[in-house]
Amino acid sequence: MQQTPLKRQEDIGLSPYELKFRGQYRSQEVQMTVYDICAEDIQETKISSVEELKSYKDKLIWLNIDGLHNEKLMGELADSMQIPSDILSDVMEPGTRPQTEEFDNGLFISIKMLQFDGALHQVSIDNLSIVLMNNWLITFQEEPSSLFNPIKERIKKHNKRLITMGADYLAFALLDVVIDNYIFILGVLGEEIEDEDNKLELNPDRETLKVINMFKRQLSDLGRYIKPAREMVSSIVKMDSDFITEKNYKHFKELHDNINQAVELLDYYHEVLYDELNIYHSSMSTKLNDIMALLTVFSVVFIPLTFIVGVYGMNFDNMPELHMPHAYFIVWVVMILTAACMLWYFKRRKWF
Repeated sequence: MQQTPLKRQEDIGLSPYELKFRGQYRSQEVQMTVYDICAEDIQETKISSVEELKSYKDKLIWLNIDGLHNEKLMGELADSMQIPSDILSDVMEPGTRPQTEEFDNGLFISIKMLQFDGALHQVSIDNLSIVLMNNWLITFQEEPSSLFNPIKERIKKHNKRLITMGADYLAFALLDVVIDNYIFILGVLGEEIEDEDNKLELNPDRETLKVINMFKRQLSDLGRYIKPAREMVSSIVKMDSDFITEKNYKHFKELHDNINQAVELLDYYHEVLYDELNIYHSSMSTKLNDIMALLTVFSVVFIPLTFIVGVYGMNFDNMPELHMPHAYFIVWVVMILTAACMLWYFKRRKWF
């Protein structure tokens, strides 16, 4: 799993109001796309400057910005849309924790987007920042993503409903896609964990332990993003925001149920891995005990045989049996009978 970058040394001590990009460059240029939802046919327009946004002033607009490193553009956006600098400063820090904050002109939401790449079998992480205003929804991403393509298709098919429901409903729809991907990724990982559980019952080995530990690390990484997201969604549901209408609060409550489902799946698979680890150690202990029992049986069987051989290996002159014509064969018969009787007794007692 791709990791979010840690804080860089040069970013330590920066003012929370300073518009400075604090992440890694994941896109060469900043792309701004405006979705005019009020138009009869949804208009998707690429723009190159904040000045062009003035023509959309009184419309229901979704502005998506891919790329966070253009500090000049962020400053112009802060002035034009009256977004506080500390909000945009958090937007420009991809490593920020999922959070929500209401300000004079809108509501700020930050959450981690997780997207599963089936070809590479890898989860990519992108920070999604949402600024919800009365008729505007502004989203910020580190790089272009196909995650919201289903929402774009829904907008094109049902734009009249979105006009009625408002920008807060569109914010819910985007967050819903993000959380649905949490559940999807956990489902994919869960199938692999359950497959490993079936293998564990057949023949656990040292490779099994490596796989279990790998799954534990992956779940821990997912938990770093999913559990703070639940706190963020909970805070939205509890707050009485002027930017979320009463009719749309029920959708955010559904969102809360979905994120709870994701956390429950996360905890469930943690427990499954814990059980698998216990089963692995129990199986390995049983194997070791079986091996030790077998070795003990052989050791006990050979103790009297070793005694017999040791007696007749002593170099005394007066040992009567040494001069018997069939002494050698008699000793072998005694040794074989002794070993056979002992094995029969151990088997009867179910010691092996």
